[in-house]
Amino acid sequence: MIDQEISPEQKSNSVAPENGNGQPDEGDRRGNVIDLLERVTSVVLPVGVALYAVLYLGIQEVYAVFGVNPQQAGIDQSVLFSRLIAALILAVLIGIPLLGLLVGLGWLIDKATFGVLGRMIQGIRQRPWVAALFAALWCGATYWGFYNYFADLDLTTMMIIAVGLGVLAFLIPFQLLRRRPAARAGMRVIVGALTGLGLGFLLVLNLTTAALDVQRTGKADLLLSIVGFQDQWTILTNAEDDKPLYDGRWMMLLGESDGTYVLYDCDKQQTFRHPKDGTNLTQLQLDPDREEGFTCGLLAEDSGQAESTTG
Repeated sequence: MIDQEISPEQKSNSVAPENGNGQPDEGDRRGNVIDLLERVTSVVLPVGVALYAVLYLGIQEVYAVFGVNPQQAGIDQSVLFSRLIAALILAVLIGIPLLGLLVGLGWLIDKATFGVLGRMIQGIRQRPWVAALFAALWCGATYWGFYNYFADLDLTTMMIIAVGLGVLAFLIPFQLLRRRPAARAGMRVIVGALTGLGLGFLLVLNLTTAALDVQRTGKADLLLSIVGFQDQWTILTNAEDDKPLYDGRWMMLLGESDGTYVLYDCDKQQTFRHPKDGTNLTQLQLDPDREEGFTCGLLAEDSGQAESTTG
């Protein structure tokens, strides 16, 4: 007999080893699990890192609404890290069940269509141009939050930008990456990172809007609470005679640093500092209830009217 050498490609396409019961070997199953974990990690990790980086920018924008930065409010890098990690953990806890529901829904659709959905997905994966087109359009769509962060664009303009950017900037590189198995991991990293950045900029826009609502209504929403913004209010009193300061008005405590409190006066819509020495914080309240229709700036409106009358 003539010995024939088997090429590596033929070896990779050979049937997986089976045990005596006709089932895949334990080592093969373990390899499939490790491969799945690597695929999931190559997507989830870039999403988390990019999302964390942009959320840091979002926290800065929240405090910028009140005219300060996080460092001036006594929030250093370690505090920011702990708050944002807690937000990411909550996002993971919410995202895992949603991902499971999507997988289950896809499985049901595949069974209902007698495997048509599965064959269609496999067909897309085996065609570099089609898979690259879907990934390119998705990456173009992730820039929606980035562009809206700098300019307010309508839906039609954003769709044109997303399609144009995806086709011109990502289609051909992704098609080349899809041709090599090792390069597909790099493609997943790029898609995951851009997905995290896109979600992050969307959150920045929502965080900025929520901070403006706090400045206007004195009430923080759930999104700000998730990223660690504390809706805490207090009345300042003199430590010597316990008399209320600033006519006993409620102040939002933004933080403290360098021996001073950073406070927001809702009635005057002003952010100011007050020394800690000789000052007590009384009647501390977290997420206080507001009357329906309550708005800040009543004294600011009165002072503005008085100035216009005097003028």
